[in-house]
Amino acid sequence: MNDQDIEQEIKSKGLTAPRVTPSLIESIIVKEQYYVFEGSTFTSCLLTLVNGFTVHGESACASPENFDVELGKKIARDNAKNKIWMLEGYLLRDRLNASV
Repeated sequence: MNDQDIEQEIKSKGLTAPRVTPSLIESIIVKEQYYVFEGSTFTSCLLTLVNGFTVHGESACASPENFDVELGKKIARDNAKNKIWMLEGYLLRDRLNASV
């Protein structure tokens, strides 16, 4: 399942409490940088967030014959984005706790 599939399931179940959403995650990403190390199948992605904080994701292909730059970028970006989910989840929980 991708983020949008999960979001749709959450909505269909009527789960309406405060939460982090895919659109929030995407809205706080202001810059993407990618680097593929020469002679390797290792792809690095650095996402810069609206507040200047950066998160890093990576991907590596075990078989060089299967390496695809664009696919490597997508996987590396997803790995970086997963770190944003944790950070934003923490911030939301902190805000919810403060209002109790």
